[in-house]
Amino acid sequence: MSSHREAPGMAKDPVADSTDVYAFVSPDSPDTVTLIANYVPLQGPAGGPNFYEFGDDVVYQIHTDNDRDGRPDVTYIFRFHTEVVDPDTFLYNTGPITSLTSATWNRRQVYSVVRDYDGRIETLGTNLPCPPCNIGPLSTPDYPALAGEAVHSLSGGRTVFAGQRAEGFYVDLGSIFDLGDLRPFASDHDHYGLTKYPTNGPGVNATANLNVLTIALQVPITDLTLGGWKPGSEADPRATIGVWTTASRQHVRVYDTDRSLYVNSGPYGQISRLGNPLVNELLIPMGQKDFWNTENPHNDKQFLSSFAHPELAGLLPALYPGVFPNLAALNKAGTARADIEAILLTGLPAGVITGFQNYTGPTQADLLRLNVAIPPSGSPSIYGLLGGDLAGFPNGRRVFDDVTAIELRALAGVTYALIDKAYAPDAAASAVTDGLTPADLNSPYLNTFPYLGVPHSGFTTPSPS
Repeated sequence: MSSHREAPGMAKDPVADSTDVYAFVSPDSPDTVTLIANYVPLQGPAGGPNFYEFGDDVVYQIHTDNDRDGRPDVTYIFRFHTEVVDPDTFLYNTGPITSLTSATWNRRQVYSVVRDYDGRIETLGTNLPCPPCNIGPLSTPDYPALAGEAVHSLSGGRTVFAGQRAEGFYVDLGSIFDLGDLRPFASDHDHYGLTKYPTNGPGVNATANLNVLTIALQVPITDLTLGGWKPGSEADPRATIGVWTTASRQHVRVYDTDRSLYVNSGPYGQISRLGNPLVNELLIPMGQKDFWNTENPHNDKQFLSSFAHPELAGLLPALYPGVFPNLAALNKAGTARADIEAILLTGLPAGVITGFQNYTGPTQADLLRLNVAIPPSGSPSIYGLLGGDLAGFPNGRRVFDDVTAIELRALAGVTYALIDKAYAPDAAASAVTDGLTPADLNSPYLNTFPYLGVPHSGFTTPSPS
């Protein structure tokens, strides 16, 4: 998945797991940028009586770099606090929750948000309530209204939301991790000599009925750019910012058996991060995944070989014999994938794609790069830049962008032609997909903030068969 259970250690600490990050110029408010950070992956909606919540002992951060060094310049810091109204009941709620102040809601969370601009601290909000999880028609009879109450206006034209949403990342996990047996192309797979295997068919969305915890922030573009610059031209280097998210815990954590709780101590250390989708998932080797999570983007040069020689690009010709001959030749020559390096580690300089750049300088850093001077598209393509849509991934990331197909096609060689005009991508490279689109979501996106759909209800969502 984008970054769900991507590292062995992180898979055991889902409350601190950065699962998806989105950054885009807001389509309904084009003077603002929307930043979305998701945590706590793979939530089954019927997860009671202890429903999902942010960690009181975790510091969640959304970082942006605006001076091209892979280090944070503007950071938004979120801290959560859980309140229990009646500790003598096992219930999450003792009746319908009709508002964020309902006395029947027993376990609730509030949070604070702080803006750090190069050490200058500004508190934007305190004691901001999250909505409850979407339990069912009796407990949360009007969930959209509850979620609407949890959209808070902050000073400076900023808006924030923190709470449960429907998982917006669509992916066929079952086929991808079954040795890359993509269902639409199953007949072309090697299948390791086995005689029984699936026939061609549509993808199956593994996240169709799952939820996630979302921190969403909408801020003026000038909140993020160097010196509060107002964008005028996409060609201006100041138009591109880099975005990533992190989660941190204190270094020491001890379980106190007398009080039946964890006690934390010491300075905070980063244990999770995410910039571009699927990087740790598909590029970083198993032995480095948890270490990668602790590193800062400006140190990513040490992982360069994983970007220059991506393992999956080497596997595709073997998994699909005869389908990717040009990619196979590229791999055999040992050619470094400068296209993958550029897309994920530096951004694309001007001149590669007409009317576009999201270059952040020579510092190699895994950042989700967004050119804030490029307006939202009137006819967006889920394939972003590969679909001719300059407002889509890897120019930031919108909630509906098909990052799985985009990155699979890039690894298959489609983007190598951008830096080597003599290279002819294999015909199959531009068709690679896991067979899914946003239509495979069971909770559609919203057209307005916070954009991710209404979370699935524990009562109304079918259990996995």
